[in-house]
Amino acid sequence: MPSAFKNLQFTALFAAALAAVLVAGFQYEVGEKTGWQKPTGKEPETYNQWASKNRFHIGDTVYFKYQKDSVLVVSSADYLNCNTSNPIAKYEDGKTVFTFDRPGFFYFISGQSDHCQSGQRLIVRVMHPSEVEAPEVAPSPAAAGGRDFGPPPVSSTSKLAAVSFFLAGAPVGLFLIPYLFV
Repeated sequence: MPSAFKNLQFTALFAAALAAVLVAGFQYEVGEKTGWQKPTGKEPETYNQWASKNRFHIGDTVYFKYQKDSVLVVSSADYLNCNTSNPIAKYEDGKTVFTFDRPGFFYFISGQSDHCQSGQRLIVRVMHPSEVEAPEVAPSPAAAGGRDFGPPPVSSTSKLAAVSFFLAGAPVGLFLIPYLFV
């Protein structure tokens, strides 16, 4: 009987650990190394080009790192007009983490309208949970003008996701180890 109870405990803990890892969202760093700042025109891509390369889901977060600026969540009309006078939410802490709580579009602009007009704005589309992502077919390296060896580079977003999964699962794993050997 004690063995059956121990197995049930192990199964329950394992299920809880799996659930914790599955619901953990990814954190995306807006602007990556340079952060959230007024574009200089020398950036390799705009904020929206960066966002279009990612798939955002409910529970994911975006991290804005900035100095002497702010992040405004605005309507689509205010986004298009760089209107800073009617934000849905305003953040000025320099290290803003925004969590996506619903599917659809989210519009972010700088709190300084001249920065927004220079391109410091971002649209994020959060996928609906029932949407199925089709696998992307990559062109052959020769057709894309690239090389045909070596692994692809790993973005900082992927690194953050791996770290968050490890941090979510490590404490539970350490708790489960004694049950495996007792």
